[in-house]
Amino acid sequence: MDKVISADGTPIAYETFGSGPGLVLVAGALTTRGYYVPLATALSSAFTVVTYDRRGRGDSGDNPRYEVEREVEDLAAVRRATGAEYGYADSSGVMVLLRAVAAGVPFGKLTIMEPPFRVEGAPPAPDRYLERLREFVAAGNPGGAAELFMVEAVGQPQELVDGFKQSPMWPGIEAIGHTLVYDAEQLGDSAVPVELLSGITVETLALHSTGSPEWLQRAVRLAAGALPKAEVRELEGEFHQVPPEVLAPALTEFYL
Repeated sequence: MDKVISADGTPIAYETFGSGPGLVLVAGALTTRGYYVPLATALSSAFTVVTYDRRGRGDSGDNPRYEVEREVEDLAAVRRATGAEYGYADSSGVMVLLRAVAAGVPFGKLTIMEPPFRVEGAPPAPDRYLERLREFVAAGNPGGAAELFMVEAVGQPQELVDGFKQSPMWPGIEAIGHTLVYDAEQLGDSAVPVELLSGITVETLALHSTGSPEWLQRAVRLAAGALPKAEVRELEGEFHQVPPEVLAPALTEFYL
């Protein structure tokens, strides 16, 4: 593990795997850099894969005053430290990558995987979602924020989440539950950010899984349609999950 200091003084932890052209992986909600170890390992024969903890997670620091621009600066700092040429992001992490490229962070090619834009057919956004997340965090209950996200935003059954809360993984989720506020701020109103996308001229691969709901697949297609240089591919997998043995070859073919 290494650390780089972001523009506001926050330390950002990162790891590298393998050798070759650099590829940074940007995680979505409630995940640390460890989430990407299987994919990084699968890609390590072709790339120097960079995984990092977004601020407030894992071994990275945080700043009590959050602004979406700070995560752009974090990603820029990681890219400068590693010299990475390419970027990949999934779920809400897509907005961090897109904002960074729009701000001039020089990635040569991008991949975006299932950004959760709420398009026609998507479940309705939870009522007062961002406000309620902030209320849970302010009350010292990040687990409540995580439960709100899982049940009302993602749509997991309450009984499934209740069981998960009894598992050994739950304390780790609670430890980064406050960063759900950050993801919600990155997504804004969760609409496809057409104006932002239209100004990104970097070649982009937009991916979705065969097992994801139609509205999420539509979100990928609409995002790709707003990007000047994007192609859409469907990969075999489950909801928000494409196994590394399927994803790694697709990424290698695209980047190289």
